[in-house]
Amino acid sequence: MTPTGPPALPARPALPALPARVRVGYGLGSFATGTFGTVPGLLLLYYLTDVLGVGAGLAGLLVFLPKAWDVLLNPWIGSLSDRSTRSRLGPRRSWMLLGAITLPLCFAAMFAAPGGLEGGPAAAYVAVLFLLTASAYACFQVPYVALPAELTADPDERARVMSWRVAFLAVAILLSGAVAPLLAGASGDDRGSAGGYRLMGAVVGALLAAGMLAAVAATAGTGSVIRTTAEPGLRAQLRAARSNAPFARLLGAFVVQAAATGLMLAGTQYFATYILDRPGATTLLFACLIVPSLLAMPLWLAVGRRTGKRNAAIGASLCFLLGAVGAAAGRELPTSLIYVAVALGGVGYAGMQMLPMAMLGDAIAADAYRSGKRRAGVFTGLWTAGETLGLALGPGLFGLVLALGGFVSSDADHRVAQPDSALTAIVVGFGVLPAALLLLSLPLLSRYRLTEAELTRLRAGSTPHDEEYA
Repeated sequence: MTPTGPPALPARPALPALPARVRVGYGLGSFATGTFGTVPGLLLLYYLTDVLGVGAGLAGLLVFLPKAWDVLLNPWIGSLSDRSTRSRLGPRRSWMLLGAITLPLCFAAMFAAPGGLEGGPAAAYVAVLFLLTASAYACFQVPYVALPAELTADPDERARVMSWRVAFLAVAILLSGAVAPLLAGASGDDRGSAGGYRLMGAVVGALLAAGMLAAVAATAGTGSVIRTTAEPGLRAQLRAARSNAPFARLLGAFVVQAAATGLMLAGTQYFATYILDRPGATTLLFACLIVPSLLAMPLWLAVGRRTGKRNAAIGASLCFLLGAVGAAAGRELPTSLIYVAVALGGVGYAGMQMLPMAMLGDAIAADAYRSGKRRAGVFTGLWTAGETLGLALGPGLFGLVLALGGFVSSDADHRVAQPDSALTAIVVGFGVLPAALLLLSLPLLSRYRLTEAELTRLRAGSTPHDEEYA
């Protein structure tokens, strides 16, 4: 009797590589997504509380609500972009172009509150402009995130595309996170002034336009390897997401980790100003976070290929967790050790950004092979909605923690001494809560079981293993 073993995997068919123009051009869009994901999360809450004199609790709510609107808007835009894929620019590019035209203008206006506007009127002005800005961003981001699953059917090529995206993303975060605070303080002290924030809004708006328009132009005319099928409504989209267990688990982990990242972003300026007593240290903190992440990206890409993307993503999350624990001890540790802790978090941050995006492309491809439907816009709409919700929860939670700690808001001309409870609240929001959220995300991430071998089976027409979609 001849012994039998597990069936051999079908050989992966050779697939053409994407032109360098497309890979690099797609990555350029991350100058916009990285900048927009960084600057409002870093400076908007502080702009409200320490420049416009808005109370911390109200400011946190105002930063959260427009982003919460995107939780509903993003899936709708994803569904619309699935339907309207015929354009001279190629699938989804018309939506990206709409965002590229409107986002920079709205962003610049958001940080250009009229002179003398403070308190409630200032809060209303920023809330309306942030709502318009977030909506414009959704028009670009949702179809942009959907593109990798449609550009190539090769999971390794998707990982390479994501590596370009994350490389540009890290550069954008480094530049915007370092330069935006400097510009905000250009016409006043290094805490920032109304004139400095207007200058920052205009310069960052120009960077947003450059990144988005470059991505549209570089990928224009590129065809799609799959056809899309739009789901008729939000309920149908949620059913599609639930039917794809790898996607649902990955999304849950990513939302929780985005909230942790949002907390640290919102707390950076406060941590530098009130804990380190060096408002200008915001730039150095960002450098400690992003420079190690640039260096670590090839490492995480290699680890993902060797051990699988999920295991690498868990390792990256643990690195970020350790960095948050170090930040939680910010009132006791020497400043040099705080920078070391932030740098360790930066090593993990690279993997937390790159690997889930590559895993998302795999989950979308798996759904297409399994269901026969091409719903990239549906899944990326839900994904970006989840990311938006997580990043909005971060500043919202930070504002709430500040309010509970008795933080005292002020205008740009007066720095108010904070009570000890407010200083504790800053450390809790910047380190303790992000560490707790990272711990919550790990069980969800560990349940993601879609592997490259499983994708090969699905592409060859084999039946998926039940446990992958249970």
